[in-house]
Amino acid sequence: MDIKIAYNFTGKLSQFGLDPDRRTPSGVKAAIIREKGTNGEREMAYTLWLAGFDVKDVTMTDLVSGRETLDDINMIVFCGGFSNSDVLGSAKGWAGAFLFNPKAKETLDRFYARKDTLSLGICNGCQLMIELGLINPDYEKQAHMLHNDSHKFESSFLGLTIPKNESVMFKTLSGSRLGVWVAHGEGKFSLPYAEDKYNVIAKYTYADYPANPNGSDYNVAGIASADGRHVAMMPHPERAIFPWQCGYYPAERLDDEITPWIEAFVNARKWVEAQK
Repeated sequence: MDIKIAYNFTGKLSQFGLDPDRRTPSGVKAAIIREKGTNGEREMAYTLWLAGFDVKDVTMTDLVSGRETLDDINMIVFCGGFSNSDVLGSAKGWAGAFLFNPKAKETLDRFYARKDTLSLGICNGCQLMIELGLINPDYEKQAHMLHNDSHKFESSFLGLTIPKNESVMFKTLSGSRLGVWVAHGEGKFSLPYAEDKYNVIAKYTYADYPANPNGSDYNVAGIASADGRHVAMMPHPERAIFPWQCGYYPAERLDDEITPWIEAFVNARKWVEAQK
């Protein structure tokens, strides 16, 4: 696997001022949003916490009932998994829970109308964000997530290239080539416009199957909103923040405590802090 890690990455928690034994609140709040069937919330919650967020668990029932408003939250993450068993495809059922429940829709709209917020959708959460049109809401033709070209569920550890991009989370990782897990059946980005119309934050390093596991247009694995605050990506960086989680990691770096993926989440926390 072709891995390229920035020369200034030390692999140590101390580089980012992270404390795995932290017990005091940071005051920077993130929320995990999950639906019945999602399964990536624990890895994501820990990743956010390690990066310095205080993390709240939010279910769709909380949003539908109005118990949760997200008004004190600066970052939300839609986790991966199989919402509603994924039987409706590409998180359409999950999207419906927002579109057809007034309180949930009002809460979501209010969150995205703010200028001090970030959001991240991983896998099933990526499908949700694309279905809701949260990345490029002003585009006449919207992106879609389609079934993998292989016509089967794909689960593997493969290479991602982070191109030069303008996103809050991934900008500093531009030029990196990193290993990450994918696990999806409908991960193909169908993008109706030219590649330069999208703020691409990650591409599969090689174009051919299985390195591109789904046949995405332009080998895209993730895109961000034009302002860089909102990201939808199919791979699971939260499942590769430690070397021991990775299917491959450079032998000369096996003493690393963390992988470069954690930097994206630290970037998010620092951005929120800068807004206060």
